Amino acid sequence: MSVGQRSAQAADLLGSIITAYEEMEMPARRYVLAVLLPTSFLFLVTIVAAIAVETLLLVRLLLPLFGLLILGAGVAYPRVALDRRRIEMENRFHLMVTHMTVLSTTNIDRMEVFRKLGQEEEYGELAKEIRRIVQLVDTWNQSLDDACRRRAKSVPSESLTDLFDRLAYTLGAGQALDDFLLSEQSVMIENYSTIYESSLDNLDVMKDLYLSMILSMTFALVFAVVLPILTGTDPTLTVAAVISMFGFVQLGFFLVIRAVVPYDPVWYVAEDIDTDAERKLLLVTAASGLLFVLLAAVFAGALVGVGVFRMLVPGWLPTPLYVAIPTLPFLGIALAFRAEEKRIRNRDEEFPSFIRALGATESAKQATTSKVLSTLRDKDFGSLTGTIDDLYRRLNMRIDTSKAWRFFTAENGSYLIQKFSEMYLIGREMGGDPKQLGELISRNMNEINQLREQRSQATTTLIGLLYGITAAASFAFFTGLEIVGILAGFDIGTASAGGMDFGKLLHTDVYNLPLLQALLLCVIIFNAVVSALTIRTADGGHPGNGYLHFVLLTWVGCGTAVATQRLISMLLSI
Repeated sequence: MSVGQRSAQAADLLGSIITAYEEMEMPARRYVLAVLLPTSFLFLVTIVAAIAVETLLLVRLLLPLFGLLILGAGVAYPRVALDRRRIEMENRFHLMVTHMTVLSTTNIDRMEVFRKLGQEEEYGELAKEIRRIVQLVDTWNQSLDDACRRRAKSVPSESLTDLFDRLAYTLGAGQALDDFLLSEQSVMIENYSTIYESSLDNLDVMKDLYLSMILSMTFALVFAVVLPILTGTDPTLTVAAVISMFGFVQLGFFLVIRAVVPYDPVWYVAEDIDTDAERKLLLVTAASGLLFVLLAAVFAGALVGVGVFRMLVPGWLPTPLYVAIPTLPFLGIALAFRAEEKRIRNRDEEFPSFIRALGATESAKQATTSKVLSTLRDKDFGSLTGTIDDLYRRLNMRIDTSKAWRFFTAENGSYLIQKFSEMYLIGREMGGDPKQLGELISRNMNEINQLREQRSQATTTLIGLLYGITAAASFAFFTGLEIVGILAGFDIGTASAGGMDFGKLLHTDVYNLPLLQALLLCVIIFNAVVSALTIRTADGGHPGNGYLHFVLLTWVGCGTAVATQRLISMLLSI
């Protein structure tokens, strides 16, 4: 890349940051006083601390770097906030356009379509933009095409800008809203697929960056454990400082992954409807949590030397397993959530076929939904069959149609089924063509299911990376700790009898090995927690399903620690 190109990129970045300061809700002057001045002062404090504190050179270099990161975050936050608005818009863009298309095919005028969309708070920033268009039309007496053209210049999302521009042109030319939106479905799906796949590509880039950063921090932590034996500095302080940086890097990676991956949740939990699945999960969670508390109390008491608990725990058990064994009850929670999530994903796979068949049959027979379901309920829709049968029973009992569909979506527990079922129901109540609605929803949901397959593959490689890093880091940590333990076990007085004063060369008296081991075990637990949350964020599943990875990552880290200790003991005994 040439110098001119780099200069142009830097100028574009600076210009985007300045634009972000102009568009943020807080006045720029107030932001400078409330955020930038305190972060600048903190940066100066870290520089002074790095000069004044006597510790490892690596730690002294990391302190101002930490302050610089905070200052940089403060400077870049308005741009990040603007990007967050853009990402939020693009994540929900496909649902909003599909919802708009469904409403446009009904017997309501085009402004009522925008008013109803503006009331959908779940669309977040998109709903705000729709409400701004409604306000321009209702309050300032602008035409709909002029209002769309005006808002197209202010939104941060290119997809929304393009939609508003083309919508303004076609409406101004006299084309009907439903004709335009139906013809735009393929374009919308392609744009959404491109954005989704681009996010997954960014995830691959972040994995490589995370690997290099964690390896660097692992190297720094091993040095923080080993070097004090030569320098005589307090190893507890240096290890704690590097662990803080290690945790900061992991949290930063988690937040970046959270911002990078597309918003595509799997679960839907109705606030006012309790289902059998929810009650079962709640019971399993309560029982597993109680068992965890009991095991944690027993092993914690045994670790600190309480006599009653020491009798319950075998004395030969390695210390890292004191941390790993209490996590086993979480497997009950993990397996229960994993099984339910698998059923939800299976229902998502079957729903496009069901909604397409429902719409086509309603249109052909000119019959009500309950009449059509009387035949469809006998067909095999996999995990969806039982909830379809329940929907038919409720509709056949003349229960309120909206409530029957709400129970249907609550029992399925799927976010996509909830959204698309609501769209279908609204479209039918307002006079939309059921065949057209069924085909539209089916086509969009099939595309999302295909994208989810790609997301699952990307998450699988991320899981392998995190497990590998956990094992490698744990091996490095405890190798360094065992080396220090061996050196600390030397009899310095005997070794110095030959004339060389090893007491001035090896500072073994500065180590508190049990405390260092406890700190390293804390790193393993923290890594397991953050990595499990990262995996759940990457695949869009329920956090409860992440307990499986938390337990397995904890056991990988602690098991590697035990294996490392045993391996080094075996090598020394040869």
